[in-house]
Amino acid sequence: MTHTPVKTKFERSESANHWHKTLQAKMVPQWSQEIDEFETELFLKKQGKIEDKIFAETRLRRGAYGQRYDNGFRHDGREKKAIPFPAQGLTKGPDTAWDAPGMERIKIPYGGMTPEQMDVMADLAEEYSDSICHITTRQDIQLHFVHIEDTPSIFRRLASVGITTREACGNSVRNITACPIAGTCHTESFDVTAYADAMFHFLLGHPDVQDFGRKFKIAFSGCKQNACGLANMHDLGLVAVSKNENGKVKRGFEFFVGGGLGAVPHSAKLFSDFVPEEELLPLTQAVSRIFARYGEKKNRNRARIKFLVADWGIDKFRDAVLEERKKIQPDARWTAFLSRLHDLDEAPKSVGANNHLPLQSDDPEFNLWFKNNVQPQKQEGYSIVTMALPLGDIASNQMRDLANIARKFTKGTVRTTVEQNIVLRWIANSDLVELHKALKVIHLADPVYGTIVDIVSCPGTDTCKLGVSASRGLAGELKERLAEKSYKMDEAIKKLHIKVSGCFNSCGQHHLSDIGFYGISRKVGGYIVPHFQVVLGGHWEENGGSYGLAVVGVPSKAAPLVVDRLADMYLKGKQSNENFQAFIKRLGKVEIKKALDDLTKVPDYTVDKSYYTDWGDVREFTNTDIGKGECAGEVVSLVDFGLKAADREVFEAQVALEAAQWDKAAELAFKAMVTAAQGLIKGKNPDISNDANIIIDEFRKMFCDTQIFYDPFAGAKFAQHLFMAESQGTKGLRPEQVRQRVEEAQLFIEAAYSCHVRMSMQPVG
Repeated sequence: MTHTPVKTKFERSESANHWHKTLQAKMVPQWSQEIDEFETELFLKKQGKIEDKIFAETRLRRGAYGQRYDNGFRHDGREKKAIPFPAQGLTKGPDTAWDAPGMERIKIPYGGMTPEQMDVMADLAEEYSDSICHITTRQDIQLHFVHIEDTPSIFRRLASVGITTREACGNSVRNITACPIAGTCHTESFDVTAYADAMFHFLLGHPDVQDFGRKFKIAFSGCKQNACGLANMHDLGLVAVSKNENGKVKRGFEFFVGGGLGAVPHSAKLFSDFVPEEELLPLTQAVSRIFARYGEKKNRNRARIKFLVADWGIDKFRDAVLEERKKIQPDARWTAFLSRLHDLDEAPKSVGANNHLPLQSDDPEFNLWFKNNVQPQKQEGYSIVTMALPLGDIASNQMRDLANIARKFTKGTVRTTVEQNIVLRWIANSDLVELHKALKVIHLADPVYGTIVDIVSCPGTDTCKLGVSASRGLAGELKERLAEKSYKMDEAIKKLHIKVSGCFNSCGQHHLSDIGFYGISRKVGGYIVPHFQVVLGGHWEENGGSYGLAVVGVPSKAAPLVVDRLADMYLKGKQSNENFQAFIKRLGKVEIKKALDDLTKVPDYTVDKSYYTDWGDVREFTNTDIGKGECAGEVVSLVDFGLKAADREVFEAQVALEAAQWDKAAELAFKAMVTAAQGLIKGKNPDISNDANIIIDEFRKMFCDTQIFYDPFAGAKFAQHLFMAESQGTKGLRPEQVRQRVEEAQLFIEAAYSCHVRMSMQPVG
């Protein structure tokens, strides 16, 4: 295909500009002006009058990311969209999105979409992307392989139906998520939809949220016990609560701050157990001002609010926010939305129909779909139906057909979910059979929602430049294997959650799963072998109640065997109604690691070459030989030995953490980092001292001052974990600080492995 660059407003014909003005008439005036301003900057960039670095921040704030190009196919087997200009892999400085098609992220507040918006999304996917709409774990929609010059047209067409991409990326308030069944859930205190919508409009472009050091994520949940909102893992998590005051029901929120996943997950801290609804927006504004003023700016790796809350402690942070709240001038928008809470209320399309619940059918496919994908609403006679999307993907023609189905069976009550699915609400029970038939026609009736087959995955090495291993490839393989045996699977196994990330960042939410994986790499016999770190013990319920810990790294091709092994262990070893998380905790890391040890082995390249490729990619992960000379071999052996020792020590730290031996865990984690640093140094100086102070000084000189250690994407991030641990010491840390230390040690060691891999690929002198 040939791409014709879209002209800017300065280059278009009069008739073309008239078409754009027609779209503008349907937009919020402010949004229209912002798109015009972006288009002007795009024109200046084409003229070479704006630096790449400056334009990069501009495009990120409009949701436009650079994208990875490494081969012509996705890891799920679909061919990537043709890239007509420039050649694949060509980049120009830091602003790679200018040189080749990238990814466009589209904000969908609380996941709510109308059929009209779905139609536009389908059109854009076909005209500008690869005909795929990808649902993210933040209820966004992403289009891949989008040319930057096309984005103003995309922005205008989205804005004409009430959708913006502003602040979908960058150091800003990201998409505000909320429970996808809000308003219909049996356990909710009240419907949080209107509150999430008000928060979105209030903070979008607000001056107090423009000077953050990093991104800021907000989520709403209607209740404590379920996982729909995942309040525990957010910078700001809001859980609906009600209480009686003078005989009247008063609405408010449990207000949590400082949560987050990423490389080192933090559980959010309770700021207040009840923030009245009229204080929701002003208090959030005060939090934003404190974060903007005191949050880290220079070291981006500690620039999330979770680090500020952890460093200050929740009491100091709370005092600062409450003091700031007193200083803010009143804003009518703080409470104006409260008089319009019911504007977003939804209602059924067919009232008074025969709404009996179908208990059984002659169609076994319907019965299984009904069991897994349908749940009753709190409104009698109606149900919630979930479409389980494979890896979060929905084709443009499916999106358009689903929009028509929504028109037929609902008043447009469609929501995306944080599990990368789509929900239809207010389905009359009497319509379920007909709805199932309609969904089967468009291949959206896969009866796997809420089961182990419904796997969450980030894009990984398909399109993400941070990807290490093929997360989508592994997720697709697991889904296929598990689907084949799901019909005879024990119910306890069917309920498990599997989540996959392509790197240490938790875009696939691996920390919250029963069985999680994140991409790493290892050097074996002169080859770089794709691996996944296995993470166990996460708790998805109770708004992401607790996080799992890494247990062991396994080659990518052995990851499916890990799932089989763990499932078998659980079925044979669980006690009565013991859940998987409790089973893992009781068994302990030592026993689990021992049970998986044989799966960590990588066969020799001459015995089984498949281990040296990743899932869905026919190419070898690498064929770079590190050299066969005795000298190089000896040095490599010393480095490998040191890194393996660090692996052992961080595992011991995790065991100590599991046993609540806080000082021991902190000490072992620090020791593991020092050992890894010493291992790297031995590649250059085999006689390095065993003294920690000398090792750290040498590491700083040899690997940090020279930037050899610095990953091209993570920068100095992981080196700082070692230096921070040195300055903080190992005694008297709070339990959450110890857990953070152990997590950071694991990441430092992974970075040391990566550094070793990069050095081993250099020519041997």
